[in-house]
Amino acid sequence: MSFAQLIGDWHALAVLFVAGVVPNQIWRMLGLWFGGGIDEGSELLVWVRAVATAILAGVIAQIVVEPPGALATVPDVLRYGAVGAGLVVFLLTRRSIFAGVVTGEVFMLAGKWWLG
Repeated sequence: MSFAQLIGDWHALAVLFVAGVVPNQIWRMLGLWFGGGIDEGSELLVWVRAVATAILAGVIAQIVVEPPGALATVPDVLRYGAVGAGLVVFLLTRRSIFAGVVTGEVFMLAGKWWLG
């Protein structure tokens, strides 16, 4: 397989990079610059963390209840089990969102693989 076959149309990748990555990086750099002096325990950052967690919970709930695309082929029990496993790991790892999300994904992928 050649490199061109592997990545496909490089123009599409360039557009994706310019339209998706560059605007996000600008906001990230501005956030680092403006937020560099903010105390991590401040009320503002506690609120921002709470809003980010609530948004993540809402997106996960929407995806679990009304799954889009190929996720609709995953049985309900497996989807809810993945959420449960992710929640347990989230609570056991001192509220690590990363650990909870990764656990839920691994649980669902392993369950789908096992079911065929």
